[in-house]
Amino acid sequence: MIFLRSLLYQLVLIGSSLLYSLAILMVGWWMPSRFVSRLGRSWARLNLKALKTICGLDYRVQGLEHLPKENAIVLCKHQSAWDIIALRAFLPADQSWVLKEELTRIPIFGWALRHLQPIPIDRSVGRREITKLIREGLRFLNAGRWVIVFPEGTRVAPGTRQTYGIGGALLAERSGRPVVPIAHNAGVFWGRRSLIKRPGTIDVVIGPVIDTRESKATEINAATEQWIERAVAGLPQA
Repeated sequence: MIFLRSLLYQLVLIGSSLLYSLAILMVGWWMPSRFVSRLGRSWARLNLKALKTICGLDYRVQGLEHLPKENAIVLCKHQSAWDIIALRAFLPADQSWVLKEELTRIPIFGWALRHLQPIPIDRSVGRREITKLIREGLRFLNAGRWVIVFPEGTRVAPGTRQTYGIGGALLAERSGRPVVPIAHNAGVFWGRRSLIKRPGTIDVVIGPVIDTRESKATEINAATEQWIERAVAGLPQA
């Protein structure tokens, strides 16, 4: 039964992604970016409702009061496709994501993704792309957008961790904008490369903002990693 429900939801995810991508492509070239961002948020909220209805997979968020009134940099644990959906649903709509450049080349979906003003990164290039991340990140922050970064750079299974990349912390150092750390246990219910979505409730914890003024990137990165990993360790793992 879990397999069938997971398969049904996967069809909803694919179908809704296609429909919303087509809608964004139709309006993205002439409507304001804020309208396009809200289309993206509508897609995410639809999918969270579908997950709850079809798979019995819900979520709860602690710490929404920690979100600053002005835009900031979000550094989040990345365990599942779920966090990609969820952050777009409950964070402010105007978001620019640091993501793999190849995603923007996927027909229809990737073309629509470009209208959501991401920061595409070619990780094979190395240091040059960090310069791009900082340049584009500053531009979007100055335009009032939130910048979303997965510092580990890839999905990690529950109970494991990857080295935290310095790019998001460098952007924080250069901009002086606060960092919002986010931890969750989505990978317990929806694995990093799994079709199966187990029923239950995902816990999301938004931490107190990390003040980045007069801090070095290494200090910001270390503080972020320490908070996220401690918070994740305190969440249910089964």
